[in-house]
Amino acid sequence: MAGKEEQPIIIVKKKINAGGHHGGAWKVAYADFVTAMMAFFMVMWLSATMPQEQLGGMAEYFKNPSVLEGLSVSTVPGSMGPGGAGDAPVQVFDAVKPPDGDPGDGETEDPAEGGAAPMTDEQIEAEAREIEKARLEDLKEQLEQAIDQSASLAAFKEQLLLDITPEGLRIQIVDQQNRPMFDSGSYRLQSYTINILNELAPYLQGVPNRLSITGHTDTTPFGGGDTGYTNWELSADRANAARRALVNGGVSMEKMARVVGVSDSVLFDKENPSNPINRRISIIVMNKATEDAALGVNDDAVDDTVSPDGAATTTEGEAPAGSGDGTTNEAGAGASAG
Repeated sequence: MAGKEEQPIIIVKKKINAGGHHGGAWKVAYADFVTAMMAFFMVMWLSATMPQEQLGGMAEYFKNPSVLEGLSVSTVPGSMGPGGAGDAPVQVFDAVKPPDGDPGDGETEDPAEGGAAPMTDEQIEAEAREIEKARLEDLKEQLEQAIDQSASLAAFKEQLLLDITPEGLRIQIVDQQNRPMFDSGSYRLQSYTINILNELAPYLQGVPNRLSITGHTDTTPFGGGDTGYTNWELSADRANAARRALVNGGVSMEKMARVVGVSDSVLFDKENPSNPINRRISIIVMNKATEDAALGVNDDAVDDTVSPDGAATTTEGEAPAGSGDGTTNEAGAGASAG
């Protein structure tokens, strides 16, 4: 055995490589995709909430990215650019309007290009009437709240009548059996009537509409003897007394468009002509059509508050027949329920 050569022992170790880790490159790609999608939806959301003027500005930028207007190099609109892309902006919304240009740039909106069509005269007048009607209704609500909240007006709530008529907002101050607005047979206002008119004055002054004041009596004839002073003069003097009280309360003289007395020609209670409610003062906050009719601007306008023929009317600087300066004394006046 000693003479034999020893054979080396060779140990073979095999390394088996099983399916190992594939790396995380796909996660990076997926994260990039999710980030891009989130950015895309953010852009879409911001575009949907962005004002039209800003969208128009963005569209103008992509049409002309140069700092100076008109100096960018661009192809003919609609032509194909690199990769087949056109240079015409894509209109995402129904109407994307550019920001307002400088005054005097001569640019006008063309209805054929999606701009707003100009309003006709009829549409402008109709819109003005709606605005005026809303203003009068708002004034009516303010007066109703004032009547409920004011201690001096709440006591006369039943004698203050408010309604919207074709002529405008009508405020009627009516008599009651035991609470007349005027002294019997006189144009002189009771102290509480003056307080009522002074309370109403700031509200009437707060609107641009002009005023019409009308005096009414019942059918009881005025016992004026041979002076010729009748319910016509009495109703006109009472309307003028109400005008003076409103002016003293803060209403400007320029707001007075008409002061008129109609005697018993327009009764509130036609079934009972002698009812005290027929003795009243009507204040109308006139709309534009009625104001034009009162001032003779529009002969076609209708105003049913115009007194009938023979009505005594007074305006500033005028006095009714038989009343002197418009503040007739009671000399020779007899008892009257008017």
